[in-house]
Parts: sequence; C-alpha cells; structure tokens
Amino acid sequence: MLTEPGALSVVSVPEPSCGPGEVLIRMRGTGLCGSDLAVHAGHRRPPRLPWILGHEGTGRIVGLGSAVSGLRTGQDVVIEPDYCCLTCAPCRAGRTSACDGRAAVGLTVPGLLSDYVVAPAAFVWPVAPRLPLEDLVCVEPATVARAAMRRSGIAPGQSCLVIGAGSQGLLLCQALVDHGVTVFVQEPNEARLDRACSLGATPLPPDTNKLPCLFETSGAPGVIEQGLRRLATPGTAVLIGMNTSPLGVSPRDLVAGQITLIGSMIYDHPVDFAQTVSALESRTPPRLGAVVSDGYALEDVQEAFTAAYTAAGKVWVDLS
Repeated sequence: MLTEPGALSVVSVPEPSCGPGEVLIRMRGTGLCGSDLAVHAGHRRPPRLPWILGHEGTGRIVGLGSAVSGLRTGQDVVIEPDYCCLTCAPCRAGRTSACDGRAAVGLTVPGLLSDYVVAPAAFVWPVAPRLPLEDLVCVEPATVARAAMRRSGIAPGQSCLVIGAGSQGLLLCQALVDHGVTVFVQEPNEARLDRACSLGATPLPPDTNKLPCLFETSGAPGVIEQGLRRLATPGTAVLIGMNTSPLGVSPRDLVAGQITLIGSMIYDHPVDFAQTVSALESRTPPRLGAVVSDGYALEDVQEAFTAAYTAAGKVWVDLS
C-alpha cells in the first residue's frame, strides 16, 4: 500500500472474491514502470490513500467466476491492465486506448502489487507454462512498445532514433531491432545506454540527421524538440513519454518538415496484447527478460521503488 507519497507499507487485507465474469489470480510477479513511479513520488494522485500500485503483472488462476469460459484454474496468465468498456465510439472503432470509460489498473482502480487480485476474464491472457517470470512481467510494457512501432508504420530496413533507454525505451529498442530496423539511441545514463546497445541499438553519433522516424520515451522536457531537428523530410515522431511542458516547435517547422506527430497511448484491445503473447510464446523476439535488471521480494518493495528511479533496466517485485 502507498500510504503517502514516497511511503510504502506491506499490509494484510482480505483475500478478494471474483464476480461472475472475473478471475481470481495468485500473483507471481509485478513490474515497475514510470507510471508507478509518478504515483509513488506524488506527481500523479491516486483516487485515495492508502493505494495499491502496480499494473504490469503475471500470476496463476486459482478461481473462476460462474460465467467465465475458456480459462481454467492452474493456468499461468498475464493481465492486460487497461479495462476498456468495449461499447463507446472509440472502442467500437478499434481504438480502445481512447476508451471513454477505461479503467487503468494501479492508476484509477487498485493495482496488482498484491498476493491475490481479481480481473475481468476478457483481459486475462493465458501463456505457456514455465516461461520465465522475468519475461512475463515485461509483457505489458512490451505491448506498449510494439503498439507504438505498429502505429509508426516503420518498415524493416529503415532507421530511427529512440530517445530514452529506461525500461520502456529498452523494450522499444528490442522490438525495433527484431523488426529489422537500424536503431540509434540517445540516453545520458551510461548503464542504460550500454544495455540498449546489448539489445542491438547503436549510440547516436553527434552528426546523425535525416532519420525517417523518432520515438520519444523519456518524457523529459525539451528533448522532443531536439529529436525533431534530426528528422528527415518527411518524418514521423512517435511520442510515448509524457510531461506537461508545452512543446516548443512552431507550426512552420512542422509544415515545412512535413512532420507527422503521433501520440501513442498504451495499446488497443485485443490485437496488440494478443500479438505480444503470440510472439513471446513463439520465441520470435529475443527474451523480453533481457531488459530486466533487478528483482525484489515483496517485503523489500520500498527498496524496489527506490532502485527503479535509476536502474539500468526493468525492476520487478517477485511474488512467487
């Protein structure tokens, strides 16, 4: 439980029970990401305190609601933690990431950093048994990365710049390299830069310009403008990281550069999660767990969050 900004406590709560269309899951691992850190630090306010954080999770089914079919107890699963309504206009158009009533686990509804959780059956994805937990806790952020790549339209053989090599940037580098893209990466943290290079990316040479595509994952103010200056004409910029600073670019620069700006918000149900799970099980990409740097036990959750701010890879909490 987050009890106040920066303060976490392990507490005992009643075991939840699942409704007719829900699944009871014994959690095995939860990853930490920038959204969790924003809530933890007090930059993003949860609906109430105390609050359960976490939205990147994997576990095993231990109970099924009376209306659930196609799932069974004992299955290993990952949770798609953005529960869209499936009935609003964006959902009907296939853009569930823009759902009017989307419930964001760990942000607007209680999270996954718990021994037991319940989730709607439609957002629970079975995975092959015996896959490493380090892979499974990366499925959700890997889906964010793959959705951004899909929306960009980038093709094998092209090149791009990825700004930021936190866990999201690392997973994006991994997905792009696997897609056959030449990836240049810009990251001031040497340890993170080294990990990106180990995944097949190349540090951005100072004079590299005229790249057809840019992905911004850091959310740091001012870096988007720097990246836009390296784009070819025409060029595409995909924005994943978020901040509240105004974008310092003129309409003239956008028009003259024939720049397409794409805001890539999470992923769309069910296609993006389905594709990530399928790729993971086929071993088409390298192991997602290659981006993982540190794992912590639940009782060390405060240390896990502290480490996640500067870690050279994905930090996760082992609940197994």
